[in-house]
Amino acid sequence: MIILSIICAIVTDNMGKVSSAILGGATDAIQLLISMAGMMSLWTGLMKIAELGGLTAILAKFFKPILKRLFPDYPEDSPAIKAICMNITANLLGLGNAATPMGIKAMKEMNKLNKDKSVANNSMIMFIIFNTSSIQLIPTMMSVLRQKHGSISPFDVIPAILLTSLCSLIIGIIATKISEK
Repeated sequence: MIILSIICAIVTDNMGKVSSAILGGATDAIQLLISMAGMMSLWTGLMKIAELGGLTAILAKFFKPILKRLFPDYPEDSPAIKAICMNITANLLGLGNAATPMGIKAMKEMNKLNKDKSVANNSMIMFIIFNTSSIQLIPTMMSVLRQKHGSISPFDVIPAILLTSLCSLIIGIIATKISEK
């Protein structure tokens, strides 16, 4: 497609416009990357401070009744449950990519207690569903993108995102529980 586009630009004598679009697109991509990296760095750092400050233990107690049912393969005070809590918190804050390292850590901790390391257990599958649907109370990354592209009120999408992520989570949990049996 790139070669075809270049050939079309040469034939139609629009190579200057194509060159300008390429450079402009690259500049816009770098600016977007820097703004998103800044937001990810901020929230990832805050989540690390929260973890070291004991917030994960508090969140684990708050989420304990739910997590006990969703992830029965792990003890309440295990590092896996704490990592799951951090990932859930990051997703609640709508951090998207910043939640990924916490999700990877949670999966590693879950796999340490997995009996068969080559196959995901039911709790690991539930975590994937939970992580993928991720309820977002504050869609931070989406709001940054909307603001970057000129939205006057970037947080207007909160009700729609909350409703769709809640629906996808409920359907995912139901489907996973049905599949477990």
